[in-house]
Amino acid sequence: MVYGQAQRESGPDCTERTQVMTTRSTSADVAAAGKAVRTGALAVAVTFLLVGVLGFIPGITTNYGDMTFAGHHSDAHLLGVFQVSVLHNIVHLLFGLVGLAMARTAAGARVYLVGGGAIYLVLWLYGLVVGQDSAANFVPLNTADDWLHLFLGLGMIALGLLLVRRTRR
Repeated sequence: MVYGQAQRESGPDCTERTQVMTTRSTSADVAAAGKAVRTGALAVAVTFLLVGVLGFIPGITTNYGDMTFAGHHSDAHLLGVFQVSVLHNIVHLLFGLVGLAMARTAAGARVYLVGGGAIYLVLWLYGLVVGQDSAANFVPLNTADDWLHLFLGLGMIALGLLLVRRTRR
């Protein structure tokens, strides 16, 4: 905030001084918002990389020996909850790598968070519409994945919008 002075004449020889408060976005505010959105995108990207790697570790992924490359026949479950396949894990790794690359700039980080969040909302809808035993469930997705995709989508979009809000006042 910057404090300035405004002059107002209240008589022929009398000048009254009042303080006027104004807000101004400084380069420090813009840099802080840029750093915040980049850090948020980096955290999300690293999380996806971690999930992608953990999906290939027996014990963390239950029924590891029953993992298929793709399709709903994979009985492997990350943390015993989220149905995964080799393709599903690769998608997480690629999504994480894209996030690392896009987190290099504030604009890229915002696109990654908001765009990635939108993708996850579409995946949520896809999971609700496509039956779990359907051939179209090629990733594969189960009910736990569906609800995780909803929260990921909403959370990523919120991060992408709220972490840059300071630059738009």
